[in-house]
Amino acid sequence: MSRAVAELLDILALEQLEVNLFRGRSPQDSWQRVFGGQVIGQALVAACRTVPDRQPHSLHGYFLLGGDPKVPIIYEVDRIWDGRSFATRRVVAIQHGRPIFFLSASFQGEEPGFAHGAVMPDVPPPESLPDEAEIRAGAIPSMSAPVRAYFERERPIELRPVDVERHAQSAPGEGRFRVWIRSTGALPDDPAIHRSVLAYASDFTLLDTALVPHGRSVIEDAIQAASLDHALWFHRPFRADEWLLYAQDSPSASGARGFSRGLVFDRGGRLVASVAQEGLIREKRPGS
Repeated sequence: MSRAVAELLDILALEQLEVNLFRGRSPQDSWQRVFGGQVIGQALVAACRTVPDRQPHSLHGYFLLGGDPKVPIIYEVDRIWDGRSFATRRVVAIQHGRPIFFLSASFQGEEPGFAHGAVMPDVPPPESLPDEAEIRAGAIPSMSAPVRAYFERERPIELRPVDVERHAQSAPGEGRFRVWIRSTGALPDDPAIHRSVLAYASDFTLLDTALVPHGRSVIEDAIQAASLDHALWFHRPFRADEWLLYAQDSPSASGARGFSRGLVFDRGGRLVASVAQEGLIREKRPGS
């Protein structure tokens, strides 16, 4: 298991303080704020701890304040509903006495029913695309310093972009970004862990897709970017340590907000999850 994956699993292993009350920590790296995917994943873990007999099928979250990576995050779970088929939980993430994020999650037991799914885009398989080492050796010399730093950092999620030119040039393009993703090491068999890891990974590149049509990126110093909300639906079982295609597009940007959505497919072409997010994408004023 890679060091980064071990760290991610440790971050998702929340400490239970009391009934419905959990504590999570942030990795002590160079980030000034808590990564949004971390808070989504930890909040989902907290909710799952209170529903042992069902899996989450959807979550909706709102980011309220930037998180402080230097102090723990407290997750308070409200058991809204436990019915025959569904259960609902509300989770509030708290730091310094104030809520920084809240999440609603719905759980359902397995049952048969109608089934159909979107068709996976026709893209090259991950094995034919540059891996992390090849990206560093090939594309990175032509990248800007912020992009280079992003790709050189060890991460628990491996990314193999189909649209690899996205970070090698700044020209405006189609409002889409497709990337193969998986954890960089094997995960436990617990389905809740795989869903929480996908929730974590789903925040990596989604907001940035809204800037593709403008030839800009969220990692530019001149761009102020922040996730405002995040929604995720789990359709079918999957493993987050096996390749998943994350096909993202952005149908709209206006009012300093960008809207992006994503479809997640497994290697067999099954649609396993859908994602939607709106975020702040604002060009910084000179001197701000």
